[in-house]
Amino acid sequence: MLDDLGVTFLELAVGRAEESGEVRGLVIWDPADPPTLLPRSLVLGVGVTSDEEVLDLLDRVAGHDVAGVVLRAPVPRTGRVVEQVERTGTPVLGLSRGASWAQLTEMLRSMLTPGDLSSGHQTSDSLGGLPSGDLFAVANAIAALMGAPITIEDRSSRVLAFSGRQDEADPSRVETILGRQVPERYARILQERGVFRDLNRSNEPVFIEPLPSDEGHFTMPRVAIGVRAGDEVLGSIWAAVTEPLDAGRLEALQDSAKLVALHMLRHRAGSDAARRIRADLLSTALAGGANAHDALVRLGLAARPLTVMGLRPVLAAGDAGTEDASVAQERQRLTDAFAMHLAAVQPVSAVATIGDTTYALLAATEPLEEADARAVRLLHDFVSRVDDRIHPLAAVGPIAADLQGIARSRVSVDRVLRVLAENSGAHRVARLEELQAEAMVLDLRDQAAQRGDQVRGALARLVAYDAEHATHLVETLRAWLDAFGDVGAAAEAMFVHPNTFRYRVRRASEVGEVDLADPGQRFSLMLQLRVFGPGQRG
Repeated sequence: MLDDLGVTFLELAVGRAEESGEVRGLVIWDPADPPTLLPRSLVLGVGVTSDEEVLDLLDRVAGHDVAGVVLRAPVPRTGRVVEQVERTGTPVLGLSRGASWAQLTEMLRSMLTPGDLSSGHQTSDSLGGLPSGDLFAVANAIAALMGAPITIEDRSSRVLAFSGRQDEADPSRVETILGRQVPERYARILQERGVFRDLNRSNEPVFIEPLPSDEGHFTMPRVAIGVRAGDEVLGSIWAAVTEPLDAGRLEALQDSAKLVALHMLRHRAGSDAARRIRADLLSTALAGGANAHDALVRLGLAARPLTVMGLRPVLAAGDAGTEDASVAQERQRLTDAFAMHLAAVQPVSAVATIGDTTYALLAATEPLEEADARAVRLLHDFVSRVDDRIHPLAAVGPIAADLQGIARSRVSVDRVLRVLAENSGAHRVARLEELQAEAMVLDLRDQAAQRGDQVRGALARLVAYDAEHATHLVETLRAWLDAFGDVGAAAEAMFVHPNTFRYRVRRASEVGEVDLADPGQRFSLMLQLRVFGPGQRG
């Protein structure tokens, strides 16, 4: 419950959630008429605020095997309350400011519907008389109340659902529906007008005048309202209208926003639960441990050769300061897009986000050589089509015939992704056989760092000399080695005259006390430069 409702509704105030066990029901606490306390129920302490009231409630639920107590935040955390929680083992949760008990009750009751979140599937339970999480049904219901075509959008102006009658709106609405996203030029104008600011700050509907004709085809007015749960803004509702709404319809729109919030949370909770379950199963399978076989059975991937693939998004240069939430959102977009891409060409597959990487297990249905080449083609096709803003790096692991092979293949994928990230621009899709040397250098770098190794010998003498005399002997040596001793090419790379470059090479040999004619010493220097050297490259 904390995973699904944590940021929006609930916080763990006192106690330990992992010791609470399962939750089987809800009980609303009324001090004047104490209810029957069912085992493993979550007790909602409505109106319980003071220390004495909290202590009394904790004392009266003790011994009834309740799962926990929910109080309105801020929850008193006095020494006596903490001591009572530790004594009884009953965790206390806080209901976030701005969230209503009615919203929380609806969400918890829907989550406790048997066979729902535990399996990751939506059920037929309802919220407000409409199928739970069915935002299209909600949009159509609101359209009937408003007498206007409706869209429901998330915080990034992506269309989550829309009603019928969109043909009654203007061209910009049609463009929005087809692209499932508010076009950037319209979003920019709305941002400049302060519309999004008003939606985020107020619970009141906002009336938006149509855009002037020279700004596009947004020719009808809009009425929009923010959708929020507590202090969190979930999205917005947009109605394309011919005139400002009357008081009755404005009130209906405000009531609709509360209902939409529940459906959006319910939809998100179900989706998040399914994603977590799939990620857990895929993580277990990739680890290759004792439970890997059972995980593969549940994923439908048991008893067949498998290809492991990995993708990792790299934000565009202009997005270096993007907040963590936006990064996570882009990563989830990548995962969803890749899952759809694979499903279209290979239904027997599983995709999930684990950490900062999107992993996929793909059943090999062809001979192994063909399956390997096909996996590479699939990744190339996907990377070439995906939004440049996400700019994913992709890796293919060796085909795995058994559980241990899956774990080794996942390690190969991780190693390749790291090489791709450190050598940006060189490749976007690769296999370990193409980058094994680079991966081995990175492994050596890790080992050296773990042991605390430092550069020694000839390279150490050159580094010290450069630091003392402001020379460039290390850089000269690296250029010479990279050019296989071709003085002309190395000098051109450093923008110096070849004679100057030859002199610097001789000085490097003298200062470093190294014989550059010896292939063993050259290899040693090349390896040290990549593992330790200034401006090291993997």
